[in-house]
Amino acid sequence: MVRVGILGAAGYTGGELIRVLLNHPEVEIVFANSESNAGNKVYEVHEGLLGDTELELTSEMPWDKVDVVFFCFGHGKSEAFLKEHAIPDSVRIIDLAQDFRTAGEHDYVYGLPETHRDIIRGCRHLANPGCFATCIQLALLPALKAGAISGDIHVNGITGSTGAGQKPGATTHFSWRNDNISVYKTFTHQHLLEINQTVQELHPGYEGRVLFIPQRGCFARGIYVTAYAKCDKSLDEMQQIYADYYKDAAFTHFVKKSPDMKQVVNTNKAVVYVEKYDDQLLMISCIDNLLKGAVGQAVQNMNLMFGMDEHMGLNLKASAF
Repeated sequence: MVRVGILGAAGYTGGELIRVLLNHPEVEIVFANSESNAGNKVYEVHEGLLGDTELELTSEMPWDKVDVVFFCFGHGKSEAFLKEHAIPDSVRIIDLAQDFRTAGEHDYVYGLPETHRDIIRGCRHLANPGCFATCIQLALLPALKAGAISGDIHVNGITGSTGAGQKPGATTHFSWRNDNISVYKTFTHQHLLEINQTVQELHPGYEGRVLFIPQRGCFARGIYVTAYAKCDKSLDEMQQIYADYYKDAAFTHFVKKSPDMKQVVNTNKAVVYVEKYDDQLLMISCIDNLLKGAVGQAVQNMNLMFGMDEHMGLNLKASAF
C-alpha cells in the first residue's frame, strides 16, 4: 500500500483527492491536513463524503508515516511551505499548485503524462499541470510535435466555477455566475507560462504566439477548449497524426466526432478532436478541471511514480445524464 498525506485538504482539490483515493485499492490515507478545520470529520467539510469515511482533518504532519504527500495549496504557498518545513527525502511530493511548473532551480518534473511519462516514472518531486494548461496542451501536442501548424495559435477556453477554488468571490457566487458568462485574464492567464514552455519543448523555435481568451462558464466543473492555427496538411493527415500520438495514452482519446463536455465530467478522460477549414486547423479538447485538470492527473502521476497501472483508482463514470 502507498501511504499518502494530503496538505490543504479542506479545499476543492483536497476534497476531490480524498474522494478518489478512498476508492484506490493500493492507497492508505494516513493524514489529511487542514489548520483551519483540524478536528472536524472530513465529511463535515466535504459533505458529499458522508458515509464514506470517518477520517478526521488534522493539524499534524507525520512525515515518517507516509510515502508521498500531495500539496493542495493555493498558488505560491507550496514554495513558502517548503522553506518552513523539512520533508524527508524519502517522501515524494506531488504539488498541485503552479510553483514548480516552469523550469528553474528545482528538481520538479512537469507531470503531463502525454509528454513526460517515462520521466515521471522515476521522479521524486512532481509539479502537476494546471487545468487550462492541460486541456489546451492536449489539443495542441500532436500538431506541434509533427510541425503541422504555424503562426499564432488562437485559443478560447471556458471553465466551470470550481476552477476558481472554494473561497467565495465576486465572480463565483451563484446569483452572479448563473445564466452568465464573462472573460477574464485575456492574453495574460498564468497557465500560458507552462503552455509556452511545452510549445518550445515540442517545437523548438516556434515563432507564433498562443493567444488565449479564458471564460467563466455557468456550470460547476469542466473545461471546453477550442483552438485554431494555420495548417497546410489535409484533414486525413491530421487525423492520423492525432490518432498515432494518442494511441497509447491511458486517458486521452482522439475522436472523429465533435465532443461534448459531458463525456468527460466526473472522469479523468480527455477527448480531443480536429477539423479543417481552408488552411485553418480547428482543435477541440475537453476535460474535467478537478480530475484530469487536477486531482485525477495527480493520482495518475502517483500511479506512474510507484509503478502501478495508470488507471488504478480512476475508473470513473462520466455524468453524461
